[in-house]
Amino acid sequence: MAKNSHSSGRGPSQRQLRVGELIRRNLSEILMRGDIHDPDLNRISITVGEVRCTPDLHIATAFILPLGGEGADEALSLLRKNRHEIRRTIGKKMALKHTPELRYEIDHTFDQMDATRRLLENETVQRDVAITDEDSTS
Repeated sequence: MAKNSHSSGRGPSQRQLRVGELIRRNLSEILMRGDIHDPDLNRISITVGEVRCTPDLHIATAFILPLGGEGADEALSLLRKNRHEIRRTIGKKMALKHTPELRYEIDHTFDQMDATRRLLENETVQRDVAITDEDSTS
């Protein structure tokens, strides 16, 4: 297993986090300003929630979600189609020796938050939480 990889049980290094956040900001700005020469991509508003880098910083996975969650497959397809231009543009903006290969995945964080919220609103869960709160104050 690679050192500091997510699968080895350790979290990402400070360097991975720093580079991931720098790529996230630059990618968000590029997409917001429409710097890519693809009118189909420029008409979609895309949120970049997180970018995770491999320990060697050769691959960066951007977790994206189109505004409103509609057209996720189309957004992924357009980002993948324009990956070389996006990588080149990010490389010009960043002072890295090597610009990571960019990969794209749908960000399911919002779905998970909604599922958690629904679970916490469930009567049975609220009753169990209330019982636990009473036990801890006794």
